[in-house]
Amino acid sequence: MKDTNSGYCMHGELLDAFGIFICDLSVSQLILFKEQSHPGRCIVAYKDHVSEIVNISDEERNAFFADVNRAAKAIHAAFQPVKVNYGAYGDTGCHLHFHLVPKYRDEFEWGGVFAMNPNRTYLTDVQYAEMIEKIKAHL
Repeated sequence: MKDTNSGYCMHGELLDAFGIFICDLSVSQLILFKEQSHPGRCIVAYKDHVSEIVNISDEERNAFFADVNRAAKAIHAAFQPVKVNYGAYGDTGCHLHFHLVPKYRDEFEWGGVFAMNPNRTYLTDVQYAEMIEKIKAHL
């Protein structure tokens, strides 16, 4: 099931507006968030267009959380954050996904809630590619 208004479903320009596809995981996809105020910030989006975690089976939920865990381990290994925060939002997008937000002591927003899009740190295509390769090396 796909929603033609969802970047997670359709990719292309809709996804390009905020993220870069990294790879498919077991029941989800891993996406690098383009705004990188928190180096290594990614999104794990469920493979199908469902709004809520209660809309999937227990087996699929467990697999989804295993994907979130796999991505978090890769982020920890690649970027050594002090903490990874997890955010599940989607009031308007309504596609099950988690933001994985690495936090670094004495850096941007340490000790506070992260801004969904602080719109302050964007990288070059080469820097994004390097970041993606670091993540993939640890998946």
